[in-house]
Amino acid sequence: MAGARPIIVIKKKGGHGGHHGGAWKVAYADFVTAMMALFIVLWLMNSSKQVQQAVAGYFRDPAGTTKLTGGNGMGPGASPGKVPADSLTVSKEDMSKLKENLQTAIHQIEDLNKLKSQIEMTVTSEGLRIELMESAKGTFFDSGSPELNDSGKEALTALAKELGAVPYHISIEGHTDSKPLVRRGGEYGNWELSTDRANTARRLMQQNGLRADQVTQVRGYADQQLRKPEAPEDPSNRRISLIVQYAIKGAAHDPPNVPANDPEAGEGKKSVKDIGKESSKEPGK
Repeated sequence: MAGARPIIVIKKKGGHGGHHGGAWKVAYADFVTAMMALFIVLWLMNSSKQVQQAVAGYFRDPAGTTKLTGGNGMGPGASPGKVPADSLTVSKEDMSKLKENLQTAIHQIEDLNKLKSQIEMTVTSEGLRIELMESAKGTFFDSGSPELNDSGKEALTALAKELGAVPYHISIEGHTDSKPLVRRGGEYGNWELSTDRANTARRLMQQNGLRADQVTQVRGYADQQLRKPEAPEDPSNRRISLIVQYAIKGAAHDPPNVPANDPEAGEGKKSVKDIGKESSKEPGK
């Protein structure tokens, strides 16, 4: 028929849809991601508690603004004064293991092994308390002196090397007995002596293993926390106390809350560093 339009037939060649449109790549990527997540979970389950805390801290604080490696677990918007206890503290079992390691290290040093009765370690509500107790002849300090003798230097050096390898805060306390000490016209007494001895111990330990930021407190108590209240002039009341605290070093935390009459932590804490207070008490000779 004149004027009729020609019939046009369009044939499309069959194809494979561009390798199925690339959908297999998405499925494969999901599979690889899932496997990676599985391996990370399995790795974390077999990692140390410190690594687990660091990873958890990172996800709570990706910006990394907190002090503890990977974050301290506070997370954005959390109060900086309080942090979750489980992210900062260790158990009494950990302190017991540390106690065993320290005792082993001391026993391996012949001179210190002879003085083991003068070094007492106890796991308390504060942490691991290490007491270096004096004898009538003076075990670690010469009588009335803030300077360490050879035994004192050897003992504190050995402890510093061991404690410098753990991530815990350290407090150092100085104590005297109740015998009077009057020097420099009454300006130097048991308060000054106990604080000076604690500071002497700190300096030597930081020179031999403790990191500069590991010691958080240096306290002098004079005779306010007698080890033997029934015998206030007993030589063992004169001592240096090292407290390895439960909190991990480098993490913000509140001071330990120790009941005043806690039998494990000694007598109630009545004072900290109080150099300005006059006293007329002297340690035994």
